Amino acid sequence: MIRLLLAEDQGMMRGALALLLGMEHDIEVVAQVGRGDEIVDAALVARPDVALLDIELPGRSGLDAAADLRDEVPDCKVLILTTFGRPGYLRRAMEAGAAGFLVKDGPVEDLAEAVRQVLRGETVIDPALAAAALSAGPNPLTGRERDALAASVDGATIADIAASLHLSESTVRNYLSSAIGKTGTRNRMEAVRAARRQGWL
Repeated sequence: MIRLLLAEDQGMMRGALALLLGMEHDIEVVAQVGRGDEIVDAALVARPDVALLDIELPGRSGLDAAADLRDEVPDCKVLILTTFGRPGYLRRAMEAGAAGFLVKDGPVEDLAEAVRQVLRGETVIDPALAAAALSAGPNPLTGRERDALAASVDGATIADIAASLHLSESTVRNYLSSAIGKTGTRNRMEAVRAARRQGWL
């Protein structure tokens, strides 16, 4: 049996996926979580073969959790399943060690087969998304530029961002200015929106 961990914040979707995948003859859902910061602890207890992770989760994103799993539960393969088929997300998922990336609008039979494929050591990527990621090019933002933009999301002041990132205000201004330039936008809120559209944040 393939032992599967399922991380999805919408309870109804999580329950439906668990039910449908559990009906497969060779898949057993051994853990379900609704938050990204619960994934590693659940995996350490349940020892799944495959973790099926949403990206947008409270507490910690599925992409960050994928990197944590790679380090702390290296035998567990990660398959990202998301509503948001953004090229930047695909690149970040692969960098985090994910073995697969699918969007949620496919049939459950394809998802079950993808679980089997990643366990066999194959890489499974939504073909349309793979093509989009290749044409989009790499993420131009540095880690610090991403941090500064992410800290700007709720309208935080420069002083707030500097305090949260333990940087000087002038350094934060430099990172934000650089991110605005790289995204071709006029201000940091536009830069945040543009970076999110691309999946860079």
